[in-house]
Amino acid sequence: MTREDRIARTFADFRARRRAALVGYLTAFDPDRETSYARISAALRAGVDVLELGVPFSDPTADGPVVQGAMLRARAAGATLAGVLQLATRLRAEHPQVPIVLFSYANPLLRLGEEVGARLSGAGIDAALVVDLPAEHAAELREPLRAASVGWVGLVAPTTPAQRLPGAAAVATAFVYAVTLRGVTGAALDADRSELSDQLRALRAHTTLPIAAGFGVRTPQQAATLARHADGVVVGSALIEASQRGEDELVATVGSLAAALAREEAGP
Repeated sequence: MTREDRIARTFADFRARRRAALVGYLTAFDPDRETSYARISAALRAGVDVLELGVPFSDPTADGPVVQGAMLRARAAGATLAGVLQLATRLRAEHPQVPIVLFSYANPLLRLGEEVGARLSGAGIDAALVVDLPAEHAAELREPLRAASVGWVGLVAPTTPAQRLPGAAAVATAFVYAVTLRGVTGAALDADRSELSDQLRALRAHTTLPIAAGFGVRTPQQAATLARHADGVVVGSALIEASQRGEDELVATVGSLAAALAREEAGP
């Protein structure tokens, strides 16, 4: 399976099975290179269907205290973008079917210059999610990645104005990440609020790509509610917290979340 179709096939497979994919975020090098690798591999074996591999960054303004803490630990362990890409290469070799999305702020990728596409492609990265680059400015990274067959994940928030929604969705080539609440990662999500289903319905009118929804998903019940509306459910802070308690706890958390994603109703 190639980079170009690994993400599309994964979401299509789960949609056919009337199940949402579990999109799991974990920070590379947290708490160190080898422990991080072992725990991420365990999470993939336990049921993470799409991996968001976090690049530690010095000023993670979009993230809450849990992800910030993971990034601080990773940076203290010597994390660099080059090291994260080496870790991704190892994960790709062990898990050839699992899509890997590189979750990064813009600056580390921009510093790669013209090599950015080749570097990510060579590491087995399927797509990039750049959290601080608005759709209007995405081309600076999106186009060199696209030339290397690395996809782009679009970001849409509850605060995205209606007039910007088509453009924000249109930049995506891999899938669209629908942020489900205001604020930073790790805040509490009310997955039953009617505005959430309205938000995802409005977004779906502007894209045929898969939609993954996340921010604040901590329990299987919240994940199950989102699974009725989205193609994927994104979980980050809850996995980091479980990982801090050890690999067994991380595996158990992944298993409980993955088990909740079968849809009782027809898919979206």
